[in-house]
Amino acid sequence: MKTDELANLIDHTLLAPEATQEDILALLDEAEELGTYSVCVSPSRLPLPRPTSVKVAAVCGFPSGAHSIATKAQEAEELTAHGVDEIDMVINLGAVKEERFDYIEKEIKAVRDSAPNVVLKVIIESAALTDEEIVATCNATKKAKADFVKTSTGFHKAGGASIHAVQLMRSVVGDELGVKASGGIRDGKFATELIEAGASRLGLSSSRKVLETI
Repeated sequence: MKTDELANLIDHTLLAPEATQEDILALLDEAEELGTYSVCVSPSRLPLPRPTSVKVAAVCGFPSGAHSIATKAQEAEELTAHGVDEIDMVINLGAVKEERFDYIEKEIKAVRDSAPNVVLKVIIESAALTDEEIVATCNATKKAKADFVKTSTGFHKAGGASIHAVQLMRSVVGDELGVKASGGIRDGKFATELIEAGASRLGLSSSRKVLETI
């Protein structure tokens, strides 16, 4: 894969809680220089300090996913008002562990309804789930009409993306949804392996290093 092709699959991400406006400006500069698909930021960093030529994504219910459905829906509505192109929402992992997949579908649908015209990615924290839970969660995501399933926040102690999780997620969603791999992707070799496994988007905070090592 060519460098520019991989760059166009990257959401260049800065979600550190201590990030400053200066850091966000640097993120925008680097994204534009590298030619990434988008930047992904925290809701409090919107509106961005300046316009950008790349797409803009923001997180919702981040990082725990333990927010109420109403809170996630309201946050999605606010993000839409700020003009984001994409939303990456975290599901309620407790509900997954309780096998309440109807609840998962309901919360995703609430965010979908609050942000009908943006790309919606659903973060499932695959490293914290069994294969059976991943399959059921991906099916709930499809039913709720989201656009992507996403492996990880990058903040969970269980870990980030894996080849196995991406392959499994792709096998469930087929060509209907995108698959975004994120969390722990720090070199070009792993990034390209994830693409080969079925990822159609990557969430990276170290985009330059990854692109320099493919």
